[in-house]
Amino acid sequence: TIQVGYTNEGYDRIQIKFYQIDTASLGISGIGFGTLTSAQSALAAIDAAVFSVAAFRADLGAYQNRLQYTASNLAVSIENYIASDSTIRDTDMAQEMINFTKNQILVQTSMAMLAHANALPQNILALIGR
Repeated sequence: TIQVGYTNEGYDRIQIKFYQIDTASLGISGIGFGTLTSAQSALAAIDAAVFSVAAFRADLGAYQNRLQYTASNLAVSIENYIASDSTIRDTDMAQEMINFTKNQILVQTSMAMLAHANALPQNILALIGR
């Protein structure tokens, strides 16, 4: 299993299965071509071995594609983190404090105006109710 992400979730791990590929595991050790029957059996065993090797290669190709995709995503993430870090480090703190204070004043003013606007219907209802 290879950890490819920053979390410990299953999608951040790639489990790679390694295959043992030799004549014994492929079932082609000790095959013979001495007779017609043994030659036909040998060809069937070789066909099965070729199919198995092709399946192993397909799995390895899928692992390779997934690792390349993950490497590409990680490269983009690193680039984004570096850009964010640069933006944070390049911030003009005095200007940002001015903007923050201005926005706080705007929010407080808006809240006061909203409270006043909400009070007007209540005052009218109180006058009508008398």
